[in-house]
Amino acid sequence: MKKIMIDLDDTICQGGYLEILNDYFNTNYTYDDLDDYYVESLVPDGKLDEYLDYFYSGKVNVYDYSKPLPDAIEVIEKLSKVYDIYICSAYVDRRRVRGSGVMALFKHDWIIRNLPFIDPKKIILTGSKELVSCDIKIDDKFSNLKGCSDIKLLLDAYHNRDYDDDKLKSRNVRRVKSWREIEDILLDENVIGE
Repeated sequence: MKKIMIDLDDTICQGGYLEILNDYFNTNYTYDDLDDYYVESLVPDGKLDEYLDYFYSGKVNVYDYSKPLPDAIEVIEKLSKVYDIYICSAYVDRRRVRGSGVMALFKHDWIIRNLPFIDPKKIILTGSKELVSCDIKIDDKFSNLKGCSDIKLLLDAYHNRDYDDDKLKSRNVRRVKSWREIEDILLDENVIGE
């Protein structure tokens, strides 16, 4: 079976990060306010350390707010019948290395709860995805699609729209807009049988 590495945040599930930030600072930011991958870019000057202390305290779990993206769970379950699926998510925050370990627990629990058909031994929680070797990679972050893979799918998101077709083509990356599009691509007999 071919191996697929699938990212978690903004690929399988979404939400939580901005909601927690808004709750903490009593703000009303939306994703349209972001021009960066990290919502912490919206934190007021001089307040980042205070906010990260709170975020990584274990008192708040971002995955209590996260919801699966449309069709993600259903399509991943279908794919799991013909592919060897690995969920691979980074959890290390270089700004708060010691505290970010709590994210591994939160991510693991969300995956177990929402993707019960995935073997827990196939959950990879890491600081870097570059070492993961597989046939197919699915991620929302362009830089996570480095390395050798036959198929690299970039799930469209607010933070990756500045990568034009030429940039994607130079890395053999294909932009996809939905999990239904992923299903159409990866359940094609020609792709499965290659």
